Amino acid sequence: MKIVVLKFGGTSVGTVERIKKVANIITLYIRKKYKVIVVSSAMSGVTNELVKKSKNISKNFDLSEYDVLVSSGEQISCSLIAGRLNHLGYKSQSWMGWQIPILTSDIHASSRINQIYKNKIIKFLKQGGVPVIAGFQGINSKNRITTLGRGGSDATAIMCAKFFKAVRCIIYTDVEGVFTTDPNKLRRAKKIKIISYEEMLEMASLGAKVMQPTSIQDARLNRVNIEVQSSFIKKKGTLITKRKNILNNKIIRGISFTKNDAKISLIGVRDKPGIAASIFKPLSQNLINVDMVVQNISANGKETDLTFTIKSDELTKTEKLIRKNSKIRFRKIIIDKNVSKVSIIGVGMITTPGVTYRMFQALANNKINILAISTSEIKISVLINKKNLKKSISCLHKEFNLEN
Repeated sequence: MKIVVLKFGGTSVGTVERIKKVANIITLYIRKKYKVIVVSSAMSGVTNELVKKSKNISKNFDLSEYDVLVSSGEQISCSLIAGRLNHLGYKSQSWMGWQIPILTSDIHASSRINQIYKNKIIKFLKQGGVPVIAGFQGINSKNRITTLGRGGSDATAIMCAKFFKAVRCIIYTDVEGVFTTDPNKLRRAKKIKIISYEEMLEMASLGAKVMQPTSIQDARLNRVNIEVQSSFIKKKGTLITKRKNILNNKIIRGISFTKNDAKISLIGVRDKPGIAASIFKPLSQNLINVDMVVQNISANGKETDLTFTIKSDELTKTEKLIRKNSKIRFRKIIIDKNVSKVSIIGVGMITTPGVTYRMFQALANNKINILAISTSEIKISVLINKKNLKKSISCLHKEFNLEN
């Protein structure tokens, strides 16, 4: 069987009229003799409303019941898609995670798929049926419903493609693919035709909203090629695939940025072995993710200034933890919420010298000061003043020839 997995996001199924368009897209693949497996998200806004209801009931809402609640949105959209396909004369049926079943790990709210039992779906496909599978959900060893966290429906589609050995896995969304940067920030942004898992993973981790990092990691580990395209316009999208499939002379493939950062500087910290661990241990214990870290040693060698970044919505909590930490001493704490992180990403920098210089010089030429730096094999990130965000994206986009 030539199986294709089609996943439709919340915006794509956001209204009844859009669901009718989704059904028309599905029929195109049926006519091309594909056996189609559909995976659907909840209608846009539904899951957020359900989350809000859980918080209104209790700030400590039971996670097992939380999964039962928030997984109900997909049931609605799947039923509507299957109903429309039946109306058009095709045999279709909605399937919840527990009906297949899709087996996950035992944890709630951020579970991972371990196994998908294929027999029922394969039988239905052979009968000419179009299964519409609820994304974002599964069932654990205790026979309880689980959900897969943010981007969970993408993960469902990717794992369906793996277990059913699909020839294609297409993620339909409200954008026509992956762009060199956010088109809302830079009109000159260009659609990327093909990108590696590693590059896409960095872009997603650094703020690109097309897909969640965990879903891209699932695709990379299971070698599932992903096609990302729009359900609203008929244009070719972006292929996410392994590095060796890409022939491209671009050193840098994209620019990502974040706007919800905060910078904390501890001035005059008494310098001794283990001081950094003493600062960051309580943050780790409270699930606060620390990003960039810069440490400067004073001339006398007895004090250090330590700067790091976190998400701005964790600032109040972080400051409280630092101030009540009896294991550290410092003269002053400085907090800056007017910062943004800008990153350039590309596997080409592995073998190309001078990329760091070009980035820093382009920013300098535009009078943009760098506050902190972090790097990986295929990424360079800098922290800048938030007011310079748009200018920095523009000058780096031009410097690395992403407009052609």
